[in-house]
Amino acid sequence: MGFLTKKPRIAHDLKQVILIREDLKLPRGKAAAQAAHASVEAVLRSNDDVVDEWHAQGMKKIVLKVADEESLLRHQREAKRKGLVSSLITDAGKTVVAPGTKTCVAIGPAQEAAVDAVTGELPMY
Repeated sequence: MGFLTKKPRIAHDLKQVILIREDLKLPRGKAAAQAAHASVEAVLRSNDDVVDEWHAQGMKKIVLKVADEESLLRHQREAKRKGLVSSLITDAGKTVVAPGTKTCVAIGPAQEAAVDAVTGELPMY
């Protein structure tokens, strides 16, 4: 007779934040595609147990805006400094922006308070 074991639940709320550059004035569809790229890439870099729990919690995602590339990179550096998973998306330049344009960053999924410590002051996109 075997026993089923459950993975231990993570005791805090998890979320992912996606930062999009406001200065690029991306069309809605382009912004959505770039955000999706960032989200998926960050999930692929994340611990499976964190992703499983985030999924069980409803995969909370918040999209925020940053003023420009400098702000985007500053927030990513701070996330990395705090040990948070992040993914920077650099566009191929086939449609709206020039090749190599840094469009967005996803941070997390991670503990909500840790993500807020990096991005809490930013406005909604």
